[in-house]
Parts: sequence; C-alpha cells; structure tokens
Amino acid sequence: MYNFEYHKPASVADAAALLAKADDGKLMAGGMTLLPTLKQRLAQPSDLIDLGGVAGLAGIRRDGNAVVIGAMTTHGAVAASAEVKQAIPALAALAGMIGDPQVRNRGTIGGSICNNDPAADYPGALVALGATVTTNKRTIAADDFFTGMFETALDEGEIVQSVSFPVPEKAAYEKFRNPASRYAIVGAFVAKGPAGVRVAITGAGPTVFRWKAAETALAGNFSAAAVEGLKHPADGLNGDIHASPEYRAHLVGVMTKRAAAAAA
Repeated sequence: MYNFEYHKPASVADAAALLAKADDGKLMAGGMTLLPTLKQRLAQPSDLIDLGGVAGLAGIRRDGNAVVIGAMTTHGAVAASAEVKQAIPALAALAGMIGDPQVRNRGTIGGSICNNDPAADYPGALVALGATVTTNKRTIAADDFFTGMFETALDEGEIVQSVSFPVPEKAAYEKFRNPASRYAIVGAFVAKGPAGVRVAITGAGPTVFRWKAAETALAGNFSAAAVEGLKHPADGLNGDIHASPEYRAHLVGVMTKRAAAAAA
C-alpha cells in the first residue's frame, strides 16, 4: 500500500471532521473492497478513517412498521437476526447469500451500498422494499440513492448512519451467482408492500434498476405466471467474461419469475 494516516474516531462527528480536513480521505467500513484496492495500489488516500470504533452505527431494531439497520451492521448479523427473519425474511436470506463466511462477518450493509458495486445484493433490497438511507446530513430514498456504476447520491463528507426498510406483505430475492465470488450475475428482488409491487434488478446493469413491466404484470396478478414469457431488452445491460447482455436479459426474466414464485 501507499502510505496514509490511519484514524479510528469514536463518533460520527469526529469522523466527519477528520474527513473534512483530509486532503483525500477515505472512510472504511468492513474494508471488503477498499483494502484490496489499497493493496493493489489502485488508490492513494491521504487518510484512512476507520468507522469500526464509532458508537451507535451497528445494530438492528424494529421501528413501527420498519426495520432499521445500522450502517456498520455486518451481513452475518443481518442474516442471523431474529428480528429481520421475522419481519423481512427475504432480507435475511439475501444477507446469507453474500460472499463467504469471512466476507459476511466483516462486510457491512453501509459499506456495500456506498460502494454500489453493480453486482452487489443489498441495492436490490433497498430499491424493491422502498428503503430510506439516513446520513449525518439528511435522508435519501433508495430510488434516488444509487445513481450509477460505483456512484451514489452521497455528497462529499456525508456518512451513512442507517437504513430503514418498510416491512412488506410479501418479498423474495433470487440470484444467479458467480460460483467463485458469489456476486450476482443477475439478481431479482420482488416485493409487495406499502409502496405497491416493486421489482429491483441487480447485476444486470451499471446499477440497480426497477423493471416496470414486471411490476405492472405482478400488480395485476402476484404470481410467477404473471411474468411468464415477459422479456427484458438487452440494450444497456452489462457484458463481460461471465455473461453477455443477451444472457443477462434472459436471466432477468428467469430470476424475476423465481422470486415472484417464492414471494407468492
């Protein structure tokens, strides 16, 4: 790695202050993406600000008809949470599909959504469930949070503190995973809740997106039969060594049908 100054603040305010005065500071949550990037010398931050010691950023609680998850809560904690399993079992199942045990016990929900990898799982859950992201400055609707490949709506110096998930009536997540990384080549999160029927697709495009045609079909008949034969265009989808845009377009239909069947 290149040299940097390491900081471990005890509060969000301290972390924000350190970030503000650094020439090129980087926040670290679980470090699942940042540390390999540093080791490969693909990033050269002046300061590394570790959020691991910040009080109050981890934890899961029920708040009325929503489940609130702290930004520093690990994937493993979400997967094992009795509160999440009871209220939103699809979210617990999603967390249990992420990476391997080592990743699940270090990686965090806040780090995942801020990194916004196109193949990450959590963005699909946030968008499909109509979640709200709370930062040290404001609240951001999930529909507005993910703006592009590895890009979010976060401003400079903004720190995610928690994510609030409305409890749905029905929900399920299915993904076609890369056998090595377990990232989603294509994942579909289908939910029926306070905001109606929502279908969020991850892995297929530069960032998570809603499949409106499937939402319309499922709103009329919430079953796998409603999306039978529905096809998503390949235009604009990702193509790489793992799958072509055309194959991903096919998988969008397959995974959505599976998720609809599981949710129904």
